[in-house]
Amino acid sequence: MVDTHLIHVEPLRASIRELVRGFGSDEREVALVTDNLIYANLTGHDSHGIGMLPRYSESWVEGGLKANAHIETLMDSGALLRLDGRRGFGQVVGHEAMSLGIERARKHGSCIMALGNAHHLCRIGAWAEMAVEQGFVSIHFVNVISRPIVAPFGGGDGRFGTNPFAVGIPIAGRDPILLDFATSVIAQGKARVAYNKRQKLPPGCVIDREGNASEDPACAWVDPLGAILAFGGHKGYGLAVACELLGGALSAGLTSDGPATGERRVLNGMLTIIIDPKAIADPASFEQHARAFLDWVAASPPRAGFDKVRLAGEPEREWKAKRLAEGIPIDANSWNAILDAASRLKVDPAKINRLAGVNI
Repeated sequence: MVDTHLIHVEPLRASIRELVRGFGSDEREVALVTDNLIYANLTGHDSHGIGMLPRYSESWVEGGLKANAHIETLMDSGALLRLDGRRGFGQVVGHEAMSLGIERARKHGSCIMALGNAHHLCRIGAWAEMAVEQGFVSIHFVNVISRPIVAPFGGGDGRFGTNPFAVGIPIAGRDPILLDFATSVIAQGKARVAYNKRQKLPPGCVIDREGNASEDPACAWVDPLGAILAFGGHKGYGLAVACELLGGALSAGLTSDGPATGERRVLNGMLTIIIDPKAIADPASFEQHARAFLDWVAASPPRAGFDKVRLAGEPEREWKAKRLAEGIPIDANSWNAILDAASRLKVDPAKINRLAGVNI
């Protein structure tokens, strides 16, 4: 059993901000990176939270991650944008890209935005949330340039990344629909979390290096690597290919088309479609039919093993309420890796512990 630290949000925020300053980031970047990572933990996605910082620090040391970088506009025709993230923190360039895309959708009724060369964009649902907070629908196709870790349907080794897909849909008078998932059965970060906690994975998630079924998270995290499977067989695999072609080849000019290079950077390309629903449909009709459908679906009687039917985005809101009240659990192995990252960035690990209230 691995020990777990339970850290409340504000002490954790203070400690992570101190660590992020070690990248040489200005205070705006420190805040955007910290808040984005902690929000992933708050919503139950520890795979995309502060546990990413060790990988970020390794990438920064290699030169694959650039502090204080901002988007560069490569093409602008009003409602159509092509942007370069310049290997900047995804939390920064993603925020800038979405802000620009939302501004254009407000002006033109829609916007198609291609963002390439961004360092890890983290939880893609955060970008969908930005859009729905302004009343816009958003759709995101994302590819991942890192070590190929997901096997194609019928294949026995990794050929591409976890290639996430997300959709945000605002519904007046109720919580939005926020669908966000990797096209693999699990995100690679969930294998990292399970490995650090010394837990097995559920059956059907990974294969070992010989292509045999396994429940060992090491197959997706440490050498000798096996691979993660696509969700739903050929369906998740097909969507992963679409994400690679649209988020990668089309938007970024970068695809997973060869074996791992050993680099620690994680680059994303993202094709985003932002729509103002008022520009394409009668708002009253859309809202009436959307609410009627969602109410009908949610009223389905739960079957054995379930307490109720949940809609996309609801589990994250439940996790957020729980962790705001009780604190965020971080296993000792993951926390030690964060302290190692602090040392790598020339930040005093003892100060990180002190700010977080962790006694070791």
